[in-house]
Amino acid sequence: MTSKITWAQLRDVNCAELEGAADGWGRASNLADTGRDRIDKQLLNGLRGTQQGEAADAAVGRLRQLSRNFQYVYTECGLLRTTLNSMAHEIKGQQRALQEALDDAEALKFTVHPDGSVTYPEAGEGLIDGKPMPGGTATGGGVPGLLPPSGLVAPNPNVAKAQDIADRVAKALRTAADIDWRYTRILRKLKAEEGLKVPDSTWTDAATDAAAVRNAAGAYLNEAIPHDASPAERKAWWAGLTEEQREEYLAVYPDQIGNLDGIPAVVRDAANRDNLQLLIGKLEGQEGERAETQLAGLREIDRQLHDGRKPPMFLLGIGDEGNGRAIVSYGNPDTARNVSAYVPGLNTSLDEEFAKGDLKRAWDTAKGTNKYDHSSAAIVWLGYDAPQTPDGLGSLAVMGNDRAERGGSAFNDFMGGLVATNENEDPHLTAIGHSYGSRTVGAATQQGGGIPGVDDIVLVGSPGVGVDHAEDLGVGKDHVFVGAAENDVVTKLPSKQQAAVGVVGLIAGGPSTAYVAGDLADPGDDDLWFGKDPASEAFGARRFPVGEGPRLISGHGFSIDAHSQYFDPKRNAVSADSIALIAAGRSEKVKMEESR
Repeated sequence: MTSKITWAQLRDVNCAELEGAADGWGRASNLADTGRDRIDKQLLNGLRGTQQGEAADAAVGRLRQLSRNFQYVYTECGLLRTTLNSMAHEIKGQQRALQEALDDAEALKFTVHPDGSVTYPEAGEGLIDGKPMPGGTATGGGVPGLLPPSGLVAPNPNVAKAQDIADRVAKALRTAADIDWRYTRILRKLKAEEGLKVPDSTWTDAATDAAAVRNAAGAYLNEAIPHDASPAERKAWWAGLTEEQREEYLAVYPDQIGNLDGIPAVVRDAANRDNLQLLIGKLEGQEGERAETQLAGLREIDRQLHDGRKPPMFLLGIGDEGNGRAIVSYGNPDTARNVSAYVPGLNTSLDEEFAKGDLKRAWDTAKGTNKYDHSSAAIVWLGYDAPQTPDGLGSLAVMGNDRAERGGSAFNDFMGGLVATNENEDPHLTAIGHSYGSRTVGAATQQGGGIPGVDDIVLVGSPGVGVDHAEDLGVGKDHVFVGAAENDVVTKLPSKQQAAVGVVGLIAGGPSTAYVAGDLADPGDDDLWFGKDPASEAFGARRFPVGEGPRLISGHGFSIDAHSQYFDPKRNAVSADSIALIAAGRSEKVKMEESR
């Protein structure tokens, strides 16, 4: 329900006072952000580096809680600032509309009354006696005076003009009253529980607060975000904003700014750290297995963001859409000369296993790469919905190309963003695809001129990449590197044609017939589910040595671990070191082995 206001009240609203209050909340938000930054980058790191024991652990816990409190203050104060600025922005729009109507009335010598009605003088000529038609009063949204019979247009030309002005005044007042009502409701909700601790339930409320402010501030901020622009254009857009505008976008739209390719990595990291807390709060308010699974993954990422590991983590993307999104870089990809991006595959989703396993793969690559060049960063990119199969590798045959195609397009956008924001003149970029992720990388190479900026491609545990020759991947066959463990069953899957013919043979004549039929369908024994075996001689890539990995069936039971050890320096040192050398731009030092 909206309250009634007069046009004089609307005209006299001092929006500068609203904007001044917004600036005050903005200063409070910045102070909280500075406090949080000091805790995270100075106090926590210093304490971990110099103190050990229970007392130190307790101090770390208290500092992390204080950091979390500061983050909440930063978020809520930022929302208050944007709410007040957005309200002022909308009110000023109605003030302009009102003033234009009042100016038109003054020019025509009409009178605008306090209730918004408009009196106009006599004018025109009567249809019968030729005398001027009498004046009258028009009411906004109503019917102005008497109308001539038979629906004829009233001869007094002032009638339509007065009605237009009255309608415009009435519309400005109605809209302003609605603005006042909407923002009053939001401001009443932007309050925290008393006390020094910010519980999880408060972050759930903060997620609701942020959604409400986003909805209200759409015209003020959201419509200007260049979603359809190129990464270079987005970078220029961000650079052209004032510091206050950037702060407002980070406070109200951390989800959009943090996942916008072309925005600098430091900015994306700051936005996504805030959005991470909002997502945790949002999912804590939901029930169901999906929310519980993603929440576990988010909490583990949050834990790692504060554990002081080196190279430092940059959170370049986070979201709960689909099976979840997470993009993590170890090292700053904007300042590093060497940047690798690893795309995970089958059954990968935003869960605790991803947060512990896939993040470690990128971290291991970052540590290995930094041994050869300290100016290096390694990324794990979960920016798509990888296939999920209930039976693991046994259901690999159900996978198609659709997710790889969509994922490849998103991966290209991301890599285009890295090209736009990297500060080096000619950075060395490497795309790494594991399992179905190699199919996604392959799909990316076939879209829009290939993967932006990529110099080298690494394929490990691959069921095929969608093309039959390394040279088709767009970087030159000498820059395509393949690792295939002897006991990795994914690298030995039959081709679709071989599988189909084999099934027919099995039905027709049993196992022996199936084997012969399958061999006839793939005489070179070098086809996989998604095309030519990348480790084969026919494909033409450079194959680096890897450990053979555990057998599929042994005295210890069934194991597919050979498929997951390529990045692990403890369990497959030769493979992990080869990947690190390639990512560091030192591929000439990698010892190659014969293709299959």
